[in-house]
Amino acid sequence: MKAIFLSMLIVSMMNTQAQKKYNPPTLFDPTPYGFSHVATVPAGYQLILVAGQGGEENTEGKLTPDFRTQVRQALLNIQKALAPEKVTMDDVVKVTSLVVDHDEQRLQILIEEFKRVWPKKNFPINTLIPVPRLAITGMLFELEAMAIKKP
Repeated sequence: MKAIFLSMLIVSMMNTQAQKKYNPPTLFDPTPYGFSHVATVPAGYQLILVAGQGGEENTEGKLTPDFRTQVRQALLNIQKALAPEKVTMDDVVKVTSLVVDHDEQRLQILIEEFKRVWPKKNFPINTLIPVPRLAITGMLFELEAMAIKKP
């Protein structure tokens, strides 16, 4: 809850002149890792928050034990959640990634899948949090998203 509040506070305090995602030259280049350091939101845009989505493949909550498949499905589930608002993954400005048993192999998979979804390197900002377990047994990945919608 504290993380959600802080994320909302950060987004509300962002520069309101023009939407952009960027990386200050005084920080390391995160694009090889599939994220950006800073995102700005224009004044008057609607903020759309999407609760953490896992790799459930259907409405019954079926999970595969494969990490990559769960990441792909979680990204697809975010897309499905945003569709009724008529926004796309390019409108996502922030994500929070929760990874069970995080290691270099899982990080590489996450990077590859983010680059597949955001091929133009229009990456949202991302906070990755390694966790020992998620809400459902067998769940290996969860992704929360914040998107913006033009008025």
